[in-house]
Amino acid sequence: MKKANDKKEIIKLLKMVQSGAISPEDAILRLQTAPFEDLGFANIDYHRNLRQGSGEVIFGQGKTQEQIASIVLNMLDKNIDNIIITRISKETADFLVEQKIDLEYHLIAKIAVAKRNKISKLIGSVIIVSGGTSDIPVCEEAAITAETLGSQVTRLYDVGVSGIHRLLSKYEILAKARVIVAVAGMEGALASVVGGLVSCPIIAVPTSVGYGSNFEGLSALLTMLNSCSNGISVVNIDNGFGAGFIANRINKMESIE
Repeated sequence: MKKANDKKEIIKLLKMVQSGAISPEDAILRLQTAPFEDLGFANIDYHRNLRQGSGEVIFGQGKTQEQIASIVLNMLDKNIDNIIITRISKETADFLVEQKIDLEYHLIAKIAVAKRNKISKLIGSVIIVSGGTSDIPVCEEAAITAETLGSQVTRLYDVGVSGIHRLLSKYEILAKARVIVAVAGMEGALASVVGGLVSCPIIAVPTSVGYGSNFEGLSALLTMLNSCSNGISVVNIDNGFGAGFIANRINKMESIE
């Protein structure tokens, strides 16, 4: 196939299935492993949505403004919307806007969405819980990711264990969640506490927030990995995007009941 979203090529492939020239299984395989576009410095995967249910996300850190702009413009040329760009500065966002890119930028989370096509009806219930206000940038990266992908998100910020009554006062909200993202730095105890209160899956996100012995998030990471509460999985330090992405997938899974 020539291009990832070349409708003529896809129709041709479907007609081959209809005529019996190839099997449906072979057609799916070709669609799943076909096109990417080589820009010289990046290979854009245009069938990720077919394989994984959502398109490729651009990790902005370490890329030049020109490289990010080139990738986004190439994706826009293929009629792709809701392009998530993580870890980019305000200066880079301003540069993209100067390139006539329709961009929604979130300063606190350092995340942007190009050609935002807001989903009219967000589904399910993803709850983002933070230990403190300093954890909000990571929380917002998770929240915006999940919302962009179609999940209904509720934010409960600054409800850490140092004032546990704040968390307990939100119990009814927590109990209705399909998945909870627990974000905390310092000693990272929040995930364990939440895990002892609810029956839904919990995604724990350690942050680099804390004093010296926090070791830039390592202390919180080890606490979360060693949690005695059941149903907790852990992503990497400050990985709000990863948590939001997984939370969206869990939230959209059909009930096994």
